[in-house]
Amino acid sequence: MSEQDGSSRPRVRIAVVDDHEMFRAGVIATLAPTFDVVGQAADVESSVMMIADTQPDVVLLDVHVPGGAGGGGAEILTKSRPLSPDSAFLALSVSDSAQDVGAVIRAGARGYVTKTITGNELIHSIEQVADGYAVFSPKLAGFVLSAFQGAPPAADDGADRQVHDSELDRLSTREQEVMRLIARGYTYKEVAAELFISVKTVETHVSSVLRKLQLSNRNELTLWAADRHIV
Repeated sequence: MSEQDGSSRPRVRIAVVDDHEMFRAGVIATLAPTFDVVGQAADVESSVMMIADTQPDVVLLDVHVPGGAGGGGAEILTKSRPLSPDSAFLALSVSDSAQDVGAVIRAGARGYVTKTITGNELIHSIEQVADGYAVFSPKLAGFVLSAFQGAPPAADDGADRQVHDSELDRLSTREQEVMRLIARGYTYKEVAAELFISVKTVETHVSSVLRKLQLSNRNELTLWAADRHIV
């Protein structure tokens, strides 16, 4: 393993999995000065073989990869972890859907970032994952909580569902829109831009949401929304 200039810390060894050749090449070009790129692959089967052969410290993994049984990144994770148990997986995807995030987190990914990330942010995220930390794009916070909290309540849990619905019904339509975005990790400025309203109006709606739901802050709001699977 080679070492970083002026540092005794070994360079992180990474592998890149993405079926878009041009994007994969661009990512590798961005990361090569900082990390040792030990492998790359474009489908499920070759990815599993490559990871087993190279034993990378971190695997940068797209969620939608062809091949295998159709499980994409989550399938690669499931098949690769026993073959390379010390590898950490960081999902890098254009998708920010709850289904995609939940699938790879439950399969064992240590992080999930979207392809809107900058090169420097991606380098930092890989370093964090290599050091044992979990890394997620802020807007995915609610999805991650949902994935860790398991399946939705059973269908026969009528009493609890009725309570949850009545709590949600306290909020106006606009308050519900603001609540969902805040719970997903959006900043007030991002919510304002998304809904075409002022930051001041967002602040007013958030205050009203917290008051109606008897919550103290946005962290409690994220937990509340994730518990009800409404983010």
